[in-house]
Amino acid sequence: MTAIALPHPTGLGATAQLNAEGRLVRGILMGVACVFLTLFLFIPLLAVFHEALAKGWAACVAAIADPDALAAIRLTLTAAAIAVPLNLVFGVCAAWAVTRFEFRGKQLLITLIDLPFSVSPVIAGLIYVLLFGAQGWFGPWLQAHDIQILFAVPGIVLATIFVTVPFVARELIPLMQTQGSDEEEAAIVLGASGWQVFWHVTLPNIRWGLFYGVILCNARAMGEFGAVSVVSGHIRGLTNTLPLHVEILYNEYNFAAAFSVASLLALLALLTLALQSLVQWRLRAQTARVASESLS
Repeated sequence: MTAIALPHPTGLGATAQLNAEGRLVRGILMGVACVFLTLFLFIPLLAVFHEALAKGWAACVAAIADPDALAAIRLTLTAAAIAVPLNLVFGVCAAWAVTRFEFRGKQLLITLIDLPFSVSPVIAGLIYVLLFGAQGWFGPWLQAHDIQILFAVPGIVLATIFVTVPFVARELIPLMQTQGSDEEEAAIVLGASGWQVFWHVTLPNIRWGLFYGVILCNARAMGEFGAVSVVSGHIRGLTNTLPLHVEILYNEYNFAAAFSVASLLALLALLTLALQSLVQWRLRAQTARVASESLS
């Protein structure tokens, strides 16, 4: 039996065919992405704002200006204002340790940083109940000294810190690994102290990655529901953050107020996306600059 050789495009014909196939695949992928984003992002966001304004601007503003809603806003801002700076300091220290030093337990530290990503937020809240609850490990001692952790602001802050631990560190570690330590070593050779190296060399090089991690950390802190729900006690006007307040309003069938308050979280998400895009653009420019300098 004689084998039949099938003709195949070569030269300019092959290039044109590949370009046409590439455009077709690119168009299909872009279409799928647009449909997905429309169904699962844009339409839900539009629905939130539509329901928030269903009874008019006055009702929307009244729902946000309600004393319980204002208390939830203050508590959410307070938890974020404490959790984000602490995680910023931890993230910088952890990233510096991981990327600049070799030590026993380094891989364990990296694993522990990623732990909140793999543990359900509800489980994280239950961990604090086990530690600080009335029947927990430290519960009797806390009661004896009249210290309230659960169902109070400290418990909410602790839960928020736990779920937001990875964001800053996880943005800085790959960035600092890519940049290397040549500039820092040169500064030390020239007589700079450790603080001067950090302030004048390390920090300028990582500032956009640091800003990016802070943005993500803040967004997660303000939007956290699961862990905070377990430790808050749902005390209206006292221990309800914005997501918990939305849940209470929705369960009471006060849909207009629920969506009005939820619109604040939606606006936060849109602001986060805008800042994220800006910082990503600056990070790409910085990475390209570092790559060009390393090749030159």
